[in-house]
Amino acid sequence: MNVIRFSDLCANGSAKGKRVFIRADLNVPQDDDGQITEDTRIRASVPAIRMALEVGAAVMVTSHLGRPTEGEFKPEDSLAPVAERLSELLGCRVPLISNWVDGVDVEPGQVVLLENCRVNKGEKKNNDELARKLGALCDIFVHDAFGTSHRAEGTTYGIAQYAPVACAGPLLAAEIDAITKALANPKRPLAAIVAGSKVSTKLTILKSLANNVDQLIVGGGIANTFMLAAGLNIGKSLAEHDLVGEAKAVIDIMKARGAEVPIPTDVVTAKTFAADAVATVKKANEVADDDMILDIGPETATKLAAQLMKAGTIVWNGPVGVFEFAAFENGTKTIAHAIAESSAFSIAGGGDTLAAIAKYGIEKQVGYISTGGGAFLEVLEGKTLPAFEILTKRAAG
Repeated sequence: MNVIRFSDLCANGSAKGKRVFIRADLNVPQDDDGQITEDTRIRASVPAIRMALEVGAAVMVTSHLGRPTEGEFKPEDSLAPVAERLSELLGCRVPLISNWVDGVDVEPGQVVLLENCRVNKGEKKNNDELARKLGALCDIFVHDAFGTSHRAEGTTYGIAQYAPVACAGPLLAAEIDAITKALANPKRPLAAIVAGSKVSTKLTILKSLANNVDQLIVGGGIANTFMLAAGLNIGKSLAEHDLVGEAKAVIDIMKARGAEVPIPTDVVTAKTFAADAVATVKKANEVADDDMILDIGPETATKLAAQLMKAGTIVWNGPVGVFEFAAFENGTKTIAHAIAESSAFSIAGGGDTLAAIAKYGIEKQVGYISTGGGAFLEVLEGKTLPAFEILTKRAAG
């Protein structure tokens, strides 16, 4: 994917003293008092800002926060807590600017934070008049928010159309490189783990991956639907009976390519969905009508782990069982450790996946952890994200 990179513009002097507008993802969780409870996204935005300040640029940064109503600013929509945290991380005061669409006062070597961009009328629908005003604010637009790159909004797409230069920031560039390495030019075998409660939410992903991967590992409620497709009884487990035909189609696509969707040979069941439910390991063909499958069994987990150890590339989206409950975490834990120990290049994304990675402390062993939930899923679906499309177009002149 050919895009202009902000790091190159800084290295060759093109960004020196310029007005730089950075679209970051600073949408952090807050408690009832408005205090930030987790600041990963703010910390991830710092390299691009530092890069711009080091070349004496006049730096403007903005982001959305929460779900504000356009044209109706409320105190809880404010980026004030973010400005405070950003000031601490950068070691300099970061003023917060409101009503900034018609012009921003910022000097070379300074950085300002522009108030919640989704309060601006026309942001969500990428209003052309707003987009032109945004483009006029800067010499260089830097997209550094992968989590928003599947949305064509004013500060993610429109500004990239009209800014003199539009480029990818270090965070977005890293995502592009990791996605390209994992999906466009993967080292084989390519294994994908797709798990979650419903086939319906991941069906297009499953079909897209079925045409590309060597091994498609399914987990959670998705695996239950595939077990039904393989003719197994799943008791009262979560599944989508109306999508059994679709699951069979995915299995057939894989089989025609000499690839496979491994169906669990054993499972961990319970009579109720609860943390203190009694866990029973059963052969996959011995599930009772009143059983709920809450994890893959140890035999299946060991087999999948061995296959992952032989992979060249691993794409991971979703835990394979109810890993939040200790009795039903073994499958996800085994797979997580196999990914960590594998020599394969691994890319992981999605909220539950990140929670599992954090729980098992394998952050440093995963090749790349994606910062975008919805955007990561759309890439797996084979979609071209709007941000990638416009940045590629601008790079081509």
